[in-house]
Parts: sequence; C-alpha cells; structure tokens
Amino acid sequence: MPFGRPDPSALRFLISRDLRTMRERAGLTQREAARVLACGQAKINHLESGRTGPKPKEVAALLRAYGASAEHADRMASLAARADQTAWWAPYSKVLRDWFQTFVGLEGLATAEFSYASRLLPGQLQTSDYAAGLLVGHAGVAPMDAPLIVRARMDRQRLTDETRPLRFAAVIEQVVFERKVGGEAVMRQQLEHILRLMKLDNVEVQVMPTAVAVHDGLDGDFLVLDFDKAQSIGYVGHADGAIYIQDSERVARYKESADRIREAALSPAETAEFIRALIS
Repeated sequence: MPFGRPDPSALRFLISRDLRTMRERAGLTQREAARVLACGQAKINHLESGRTGPKPKEVAALLRAYGASAEHADRMASLAARADQTAWWAPYSKVLRDWFQTFVGLEGLATAEFSYASRLLPGQLQTSDYAAGLLVGHAGVAPMDAPLIVRARMDRQRLTDETRPLRFAAVIEQVVFERKVGGEAVMRQQLEHILRLMKLDNVEVQVMPTAVAVHDGLDGDFLVLDFDKAQSIGYVGHADGAIYIQDSERVARYKESADRIREAALSPAETAEFIRALIS
C-alpha cells in the first residue's frame, strides 16, 4: 500500500528525524557516522536536518550501522526512494505558509491522527462553507486568497478516501460546536456533516463538556500523527508557527494525555446525541 500522499519535504523530515534518533541511541557522534559513508561530518548534519535529500543506500547503510533491524532500515530506505516526488499540495503553495506546508505534508503521509481542539473544528471535519466562514474578515488572509485556502483545506481531508482513509479521532470542546461560524444554516450543515462522518469506522468524535473543569487539554490544542513506516510525532500549532514534538518519550506523554482526554469526554454515542440536540 502506498505510504500516503507524495511530499518530499515531509519525507525528508521523517527520515532525518529517524537518522538522528537512531544515531543518538547508538551513542555515535556525527563524525563517527560520517565514516560509514566515507563522507564529511557536514553531510551527516545535512541529512539529519533535512537539508540534503537522502539516498536510499545511504539511509540503509547508516541505519544498519546504528544497529537498526534490516526491516527498519529497508522501510526507511523505501521512503527515501520516494523523496523526489512533487508535493501533492504544490498547487496551493501560494497560500500555505512555509511552516504549515510541513504539517500538511506530514498529515498526508499519516495513517492516524488524534486532535484536541478548543477553539475551532479540526480541518479534517470542516465543510467548505465552515472553512470559508472562518476566513471572513480575517486580518491575515487576503479576500482573493480565501477560495484557494478553502480548496486546500478540502483537499487535505482523507476521512472518506476510498483507498487509504485516515483513522481520525478528535476531542473538541463544547463551545466549538455552539459557535455559529458562518451563521445558523452553515453551522447546521456542518453539524450534520460531522454526524455523517461519525458513522464511518475510521472516525471518532467526542465532545468535551464545559462541565469538565480540569483536564489534560487545558495546556492547549495539540495533535498526534501516526505513520506506518516512521515514528509518531506530536504537533502544537500557533498563529505564527508550530512546534513538532519528535522525542519518543515526549510523544508518549502526548499520547497518554490524549487517552486521558478521551476518557474525560463524552462517549461517541453521547456526542452524537449532543450534536443532534443542537441541530433540533
């Protein structure tokens, strides 16, 4: 099965992270790693920072030298072989900020995503009218760019993809469902859309009631992306950039937080009842 949508920058991000993590676990310096490829330390640094496109043979050789299994080395080498393809989001590059392009690419490669959202519906759940409503009067968006931004957001969505649907789970604060973005009619259609998506086996949506005063999500919105051929990462976005959580122990803590948030939220069945009550 293909490893998600093509995206060279996202693939380099995943490969570079894996190379650095495995080298550090092996207790080797970049200078020592350079001996494996008979190259300078600068090349190892470039490979680990994603500035240099990795060659499959080089990736496999380094990972084997770091003690990775043959299966792991071959898996990462296969990713390197796909790192020269054109990014699927290239037609939208004009309206995607550089730091967000990386996330869009990673999301396109992911097999599963968890999202905790306290202010807006996650992009994977939005209708085009809801997405457009978010951009009305937005100080950072030129009106002429809004339609292309909406199309980019719709193209990101993979919940109903016939060949490789994204496994998606979200916990969303109650106020997000009650905020009528785009007006009464738009929000009604949005809520109906979520109910339809919740019937899919790969989609789970839960409401976090306002009555739950304290929970792990109070520190802020975050996402966790899982991959078939690479380690999971955490993502925390803000207005002018993003933080990518790559350390495996920190990612594990984010996953634990996600589990506790899901336990504190309404169940999917209770969430569906809540949404139906809002519609009626």
